[in-house]
Amino acid sequence: MRLIIFGPPGAGKGTQASLLETRRGLVQISTGDIIREAMKNETPVGKEAKAYVEKGELVPDTVVRKLAENAIADEDYDDYVLDGYPRTTQQAEWLTEFCEENDTPIDAVLSLSVPDEVIVERLSRRRVHAETGETYHLDHDPPPADIDPDLIVQRDDDQPETVRNRLAVYRDETEPLEEYYESRDLLLTVNGEGDIEDVYERIDSVLDERVATRA
Repeated sequence: MRLIIFGPPGAGKGTQASLLETRRGLVQISTGDIIREAMKNETPVGKEAKAYVEKGELVPDTVVRKLAENAIADEDYDDYVLDGYPRTTQQAEWLTEFCEENDTPIDAVLSLSVPDEVIVERLSRRRVHAETGETYHLDHDPPPADIDPDLIVQRDDDQPETVRNRLAVYRDETEPLEEYYESRDLLLTVNGEGDIEDVYERIDSVLDERVATRA
C-alpha cells in the first residue's frame, strides 16, 4: 500500500505514520528526516540541501523532490507512507507523475482533521528538555518530577501566536491538496481529535474500507 498522510502542525501525522509503519508494515518516509540523513551522509543531493540550510534558506522544492523520489525508489516504490510530502499542489503533481511513470500510483491520502483551537492548545502545552530534546506535554505526558524545571522550556514556534501563524500558512499552502486528491477519489478525511489509539483505529478502519471497496 502506498499512502500519504498530512494535516496541520500538531495534528499527530508523524505519530500516526509511525504506527502505520509498525502495525501495517509501511515504511515511514518523512521528508524532514531524509533531508537530515542525506546531509549527514553527504550524498550529492544532501550536499545540495546543506548549501541552502547553512545559509539559513529553505531547501528548494526541486531538491526535496529528488530526496522524496529517491526514498520511494529505495523502497521499490511500494509499502510506504509519506509524511511531510507533498506540501503543495505542484509537489503533488510531481509525485503523481513520478508514481505513474513507475506504475505505482498512490492508493490513498489521509488527511487528519483537527480544529485550529485544539491545535493551539495542544502545541502551546508542549515542552522540550533543553539538553536532551525530549518532548513532553504538560497535560498528557508531563516531565518527570526529578528533572530540573529550568531545563523544561517552551519552543518559540509553540507559542500560541506563532502556532496560529503556522496554521495560517498551512491553510494557504497545503489545504488545496485536499481538493487535488479529492478530485482523484483518493482523499480520506479522518477526525484527528482524541487519544492516539482512537485516531489510529479510525485510520485503520478507513484503510480497511478502502481496500475492501477496491478489491
